[in-house]
Amino acid sequence: MLDNLRGMAVFASVVGHGSFSGSARELGITTSAVSQQIRSLENELGVVLLHRSTRKLSLTEAGASFYEAAKDVVSAAEQGRIKVNQLRDELAGSLRIATTPELGVNHILPALSTWMAAHDDLSITFLADNHYVDLIDERIDIAIRMSPSINDLTLSNHPLSDVRQVLVASPQYLRHHKKLESPKDLNEHQLICIEIMKDSNQLDFIQTETGKKTRLKMTSRIHTNNVFMATTLAKEGHGVVRMMEMDIKKELDNGDLVEVLTGYQLPSFVLYAVTLNREQQPAKVTRCLEVLKKYFHAG
Repeated sequence: MLDNLRGMAVFASVVGHGSFSGSARELGITTSAVSQQIRSLENELGVVLLHRSTRKLSLTEAGASFYEAAKDVVSAAEQGRIKVNQLRDELAGSLRIATTPELGVNHILPALSTWMAAHDDLSITFLADNHYVDLIDERIDIAIRMSPSINDLTLSNHPLSDVRQVLVASPQYLRHHKKLESPKDLNEHQLICIEIMKDSNQLDFIQTETGKKTRLKMTSRIHTNNVFMATTLAKEGHGVVRMMEMDIKKELDNGDLVEVLTGYQLPSFVLYAVTLNREQQPAKVTRCLEVLKKYFHAG
């Protein structure tokens, strides 16, 4: 099939130039290679397409009919090439972004909103979920992930921001419970457990001054699989909660939540934009990554 298509393109070029040599110059191949392509095409079709003489070429009746079809095929292929180049080089087509609901609402949409409005030829789909998304199966162009590190060699990782974990509670809750001065004091407190976190009831602390490590496992009577729900529960005074600082920046800034045990650190993460590992990314992916990096680096 591919040989036929190649032969049709050569045939259309020969007819267009009126000679084998002119076609060879256009296609960047030898005259004998052009002649071989035409012979192979005629053998495949079982008809003579061209009358050859020392002075000129002329189309047979079958050749004239076939030339119209060959022109259509070459034209369609050229249009396809143009469309592919547009998708590669222009901000057009579809862009699929996977993120978590809280990152999407609090950061990804604010980062991309102006850019999206400026490029209305882009069709953008946001998949907001806390589950792992396979980039190939879901046809994802960019996934936003948070992890200590990403080691999948099939992916390209673009670090956006370092992210602290913090332990927080509402001022109302802290006024009515035992003062928190060290991790062991948490045994007298309620933990709001976010089940999408690994080891959600386990807290690993490092004392900032000494580097001493403390691991604490807490029991909890309140569980959720949603960061927004956990934030509201904490604001309502139902316990302490371990959160990514960037997810609750607004609550920390306005005082609805306050960080506790500030002399201790929880493990930190890196926020990544992840793409498939390709030599050349479409312009829409490259530009979107640039906008995301600018937003998070500015923050």
